[in-house]
This record gives sequence, structure tokens and C-alpha cells, in this order.
Amino acid sequence: MADSDTWQLQEAKARFSELVQKTIDEGPQVITRRGKASVVMVSDEEYARLTRRGTDLVSFLRSAPRVELAIERSKEGGRAIAL
Repeated sequence: MADSDTWQLQEAKARFSELVQKTIDEGPQVITRRGKASVVMVSDEEYARLTRRGTDLVSFLRSAPRVELAIERSKEGGRAIAL
């Protein structure tokens, strides 16, 4: 993220309203503590998008088109294996 998207904790507390508005207008904002990224603030819309559950595996497989496969077992014997 760019430096303009990074806030020191003290600055974030002092300018919280501005931080919230910038998050809504421009996207995620990083808040640092002791020089290290600590928290990322995201808008409610972005949070909902990130946490939205996808389709579970069973539903996904059931919705797949049915395909009939013609599978035949080989009539040949097995391979010789040296033991």
C-alpha cells in the first residue's frame, strides 16, 4: 500500500473521522503501531465482500452438468513386478 494509505496509531486516533471517510472513498487503510502494520481498516462493503461465503462443495458438485462416462476395465493381466 502507498504511504498515503498508512496511518500511525496516534494520527489515526486524532483524525479518526478523516480516516473513516478515506477508507470509504479510497479503500483499505493501514494503521501502524510502533512502526509495524498492525490493523487494516476496510469499509463495510469491502468487509462483506471479503467474508461472503461461497457455495459449499456439495452444492457446487450437485449443480455441475451430468456427464456419462463409458469406462471399461482393461482385459489385459496386470504388470509383472519384481519383488
